Amino acid sequence: MSSPYDETSENENRQPRALEEKEVEVLGLWEAHTEGQPENSPIGDVMLMLRDGRGRRLPVNIGPFESMAIQNALQKTAPERPLTHDLLRNLLDKLGASLERVVLDDLWQGTFYAKLHLTREKAPALEIDCRPSDAIALALRVRAPIFVAERVLLEAAQQD
Repeated sequence: MSSPYDETSENENRQPRALEEKEVEVLGLWEAHTEGQPENSPIGDVMLMLRDGRGRRLPVNIGPFESMAIQNALQKTAPERPLTHDLLRNLLDKLGASLERVVLDDLWQGTFYAKLHLTREKAPALEIDCRPSDAIALALRVRAPIFVAERVLLEAAQQD
């Protein structure tokens, strides 16, 4: 039986490309109101802003729950009980894996894509597809570097 989470639908149409990765830093989070959204909407989108060493800013729209996870990591706030990204960090630790880096590697039809690059002792490295917001929330928790493919920066970045 096929799962709606099979990696075949969208990924078949995306072609691998040279990445020329550039390291970025997280500048912060800002509320983002979309056209037609009521001003007093309790749950709106949030803009995550990244910046590379050349001053290019990359805005990434994320949801309110993902923004909370990123904000907790930026403020180094530890909840009483582990939230999802804390759980992932704990799993990596217990399994002897390290998050070496996160790469936002594609922008396709207005959607950013990312990969976790994991290493394990005496085992092949792993690349795992994920949402950029999840990748960044995890990277901030384990202090792993965040990279963006040059092609993605050229397509979507704004200059300072």
